[in-house]
Amino acid sequence: MSGGVDLWELENAVRGEGYGVVCGVDEAGRGPLAGPVCAAAVILPRGLVIEGLNDSKKLTEKRRESLYGEITSSAEAYGIAFASVEEIEELNILGATYLAMNRAIAALGREIDLALIDGNRNAGIEYPSRAVVKGDSLCASIAAASVLAKVTRDRYMTELDERYPGYGFAKHKGYGTKAHYAAIRELGASPVHRPSFLRKMH
Repeated sequence: MSGGVDLWELENAVRGEGYGVVCGVDEAGRGPLAGPVCAAAVILPRGLVIEGLNDSKKLTEKRRESLYGEITSSAEAYGIAFASVEEIEELNILGATYLAMNRAIAALGREIDLALIDGNRNAGIEYPSRAVVKGDSLCASIAAASVLAKVTRDRYMTELDERYPGYGFAKHKGYGTKAHYAAIRELGASPVHRPSFLRKMH
């Protein structure tokens, strides 16, 4: 249970419709000014309860890190993938998000019957899928995917902070904070900034 919500209700319902292997899929990093978008896909053992599992944005960084270990050690399968800044610029952020999600599902290394996608769109998913609005707080496998995507992307942005110091990537993870905008104005854009996201600055 998560805040009174049974995180298995949805997955049990779709399995009752005849879908055997079900994965949850979520992304992190659609909104930032810099860095890739990251997606994760997770298949959890049926009925597994992971204490405190909920939408990764509502959790502290420390709790997400601890859940990351629990999820990766107990999942039946998981896949994590990126779409690069170049792919975001080429496809737009929605197209790049679908690309990362499709890569994450492929990285499961298993045939799936249904992918439950967080959000209200699933048109670009190349697998049988359903969109689940607020899925990261309603569905266990989507909540788990949310944690894996967020932790993986945050770790990567911390690495980018060392490669491109001065922007504060480790702190804001590429999001458009006041300090981040100020750093861009002072230093100019780095190679990992998204040009299309910076146009509104000018």
